[in-house]
Amino acid sequence: MAPIVLFVYNRPLLTQKVVEALSRNEEAKCSDLFIFSDAAKNDDKSENVKQVRNYIKTIRGFKSITIKEQTQNQGLAKSIIDGVTEVVNKFGKIIVLEDDIETSPYFLKFMNDALNFYENEKRVWNVTAYQFPVDTSKLPNAFFSYFSSCWSWGTWKDRWAHFDKNPDKYISQMSKKDIHRFDYYGTNEMYSQIVMNKTGQLNTWAIFWYVVQFVNNGLALFPSKSLVNNIGMDCSGTHCAKTDMFNNNIDFEKTVFDFSAIPIEENKIYIKIVCNYFRKYKTHKTILENIKKILKKVIKLCFQK
Repeated sequence: MAPIVLFVYNRPLLTQKVVEALSRNEEAKCSDLFIFSDAAKNDDKSENVKQVRNYIKTIRGFKSITIKEQTQNQGLAKSIIDGVTEVVNKFGKIIVLEDDIETSPYFLKFMNDALNFYENEKRVWNVTAYQFPVDTSKLPNAFFSYFSSCWSWGTWKDRWAHFDKNPDKYISQMSKKDIHRFDYYGTNEMYSQIVMNKTGQLNTWAIFWYVVQFVNNGLALFPSKSLVNNIGMDCSGTHCAKTDMFNNNIDFEKTVFDFSAIPIEENKIYIKIVCNYFRKYKTHKTILENIKKILKKVIKLCFQK
């Protein structure tokens, strides 16, 4: 079993929900769980951090539990980069979760089976149990994409060794054509996150895991039905805004995945489905923003009369 690494901070209720769901996986009792708890950034966060730390000391149901409590605030990016590097270098492969990723009872089986099957397939860089809320009913029960997901993921030591949080490197390396494809063919603003990390507007890690996979022509495995759901898109996280765009239903049915039958190549139909989803959402969002602007102008005019 690959070790599970869970990153927690100041959301005690979400953390408990995530751990309880994870412990319902049959493979939990055979899995080593590593929990990295970041320290409070300021006094306002201290009480919730304390509650999280009190809770994680009560966790049972795993083969072993190792807790690392930071004494100073590291921030999400540094916490994940350092924690993943430490564990994957020791064990060779890894399953990564954050404190807002609720899992199916079959999550660990899917992740471990995939990590074992593709370990020596160097074109595969990432395994995720997340699926966008799109219609995949006409697709196989798992397939590959050039884009990735950080909402539950797994990888191997040799792939993670390429990770480099270096905005200048990728800005100079990517052509306009690359950027267009990297941005889900212009439907999702991904490349701008690299630029914002360079300018200091952002300090994130996931975009660099995506881009290193992208420039190395790596593939990510996705299930057709999501085995996880992000339950933290409520403004409680460090780098999230309130949205229902990514809400989905966790698949609680036990599925048999025949990885040997899956072509190790981009599923272009799936890529088109996801890009169309982002395109429609982007258009809908623009329309709503325009309506809000018009309403503000109308209200302002009414009060001026």
